[in-house]
Amino acid sequence: MVSSSHEAMHRIFQEYPGLFSRVSEVLGVAIGPPASATVMPTDLTENRPLERRVDTLLRIDMEDDRSYLLAIEAQGKKDPDKPASWMYYLSYLQAKYKLPPMLLVVCQDRATAEWATRPFTVGHPQLPVLTLQALVAGPHNMPVITDVAEARKDLALATLAAITHAGDPDIGAILKTLSTALRDVPETIADPIVELTAQGLGNRPAAEQWRNLVAVDLSFYKSSLSEEIRDEGRAEGRAEGRTEGLARGILLFLAQAGIDVPDEARDRITGCTDLDALSRWLLRAPTAATVEDVFTEK
Repeated sequence: MVSSSHEAMHRIFQEYPGLFSRVSEVLGVAIGPPASATVMPTDLTENRPLERRVDTLLRIDMEDDRSYLLAIEAQGKKDPDKPASWMYYLSYLQAKYKLPPMLLVVCQDRATAEWATRPFTVGHPQLPVLTLQALVAGPHNMPVITDVAEARKDLALATLAAITHAGDPDIGAILKTLSTALRDVPETIADPIVELTAQGLGNRPAAEQWRNLVAVDLSFYKSSLSEEIRDEGRAEGRAEGRTEGLARGILLFLAQAGIDVPDEARDRITGCTDLDALSRWLLRAPTAATVEDVFTEK
């Protein structure tokens, strides 16, 4: 199954096709800004029943009338079979479109990024017939953007940088910078940034940090993610109110019966968030002779 972070790592280039020119500069290859970019079909399947799909494929047209194809792959781990597939993609694209293809691999961990950076060859060791050299964007070479002004200069690059650094110890500062940079940005611009960042962080702990930042720093903002967070907050607030009410009821019954409630038992009651357990304790409290009777099934 394709993960949400996998989707975000290549889909951001569909949303912001010009992003590759800035990423290429970071990677030391000055491609230059495009005049236009077109999202191409990703299906590379032949007539025979063998399906091959690249994650994202863009046609980049330059101002000097040159054009090239950019295949973008999000790679989550080392895969010894993948280089052969990438070679196939690039050969097929060259043959079909008669345009020079390039490959950008986006990773979120250093080991995978360094593996993908290596040249892969096909053929006899003394005479390789094909050599694959991909451009690789990952935590080993993407910038750590913790300056708000820098993030605002290029929100798409800042977003990709945050996604590739999802496991970085400084991810909290990186995400805080991005959320701050989005405060005065129109919703039409901020919307895909917020959603792509959430998607790119996947199930990592940083995803919860981002949700909290969206709820606090972007409290004015109306996106599907922020609305979801607020709905969860309201639901959690209602649930918290019910648990507090049940806990107070239990303690009131015990106080009326003159039953001493040790600190440990009081903490257990007031700290419980299980509505079913609190309801059972509340039913037992009026007839309890000791605190333990509240907790004990009869």
